[in-house]
Amino acid sequence: MGISSRRAMTGAATALLLCLTTAGTAAAEEAPSDTASDSAASASTAISADQTTDINDRQGWEDTDDQPLNEETPTMCDRPETWYTITSKKAYHIGSWWNGTKYKDGPGGTIAVSVTKGGTISADITGTFGADVDAIVATAKASVSYQIGASVSITAGHNYSHPISRNKYGHLQYGSWGYKTTWKKWRSSSGKSCKTVEIGHGTAILPTSETGWKYWETSS
Repeated sequence: MGISSRRAMTGAATALLLCLTTAGTAAAEEAPSDTASDSAASASTAISADQTTDINDRQGWEDTDDQPLNEETPTMCDRPETWYTITSKKAYHIGSWWNGTKYKDGPGGTIAVSVTKGGTISADITGTFGADVDAIVATAKASVSYQIGASVSITAGHNYSHPISRNKYGHLQYGSWGYKTTWKKWRSSSGKSCKTVEIGHGTAILPTSETGWKYWETSS
């Protein structure tokens, strides 16, 4: 083999090596870091307006009693820590109580409505002082419904109509088809005893990305 042939083969091998090295560097630069992923996961749990789904007048949505969830006392023995559990849930329509989202008409006929003013429905947490709203919302999102968020945006629009029974008055209230839940906060200490203690409890009314009109009737 001549010198020129050997030089050609050496040059080709060097070019291939440089190409592979460059590709590897580019792939490393494009891969997201764990820190970026963690930051995205811990971002706000608010639900934007374009993520919502309009669902009107769910019949029997709130007719069921509270549904108890896992009541077993949780344990965590590896290290001292606090955490939350959701102990019960109930379907609950969370009204948007500002002007332009609640109407009454009748007696009889048809009620036709529209959202005329936007706003925000936020989670309502009550109970032990210092409850972590984000932690409760995240726990409910995992154990009750992935559609739960800390808040949901309501925008103007969403026309709707409903017939009213004779001699009755019809009511329409816009809001989020959310949940009323109960929560508990726990603390576990490390060691062989693995003692778990309840250190807080309360209720949480949590909106979801499903929004719409709730209809009911009254005699006056």
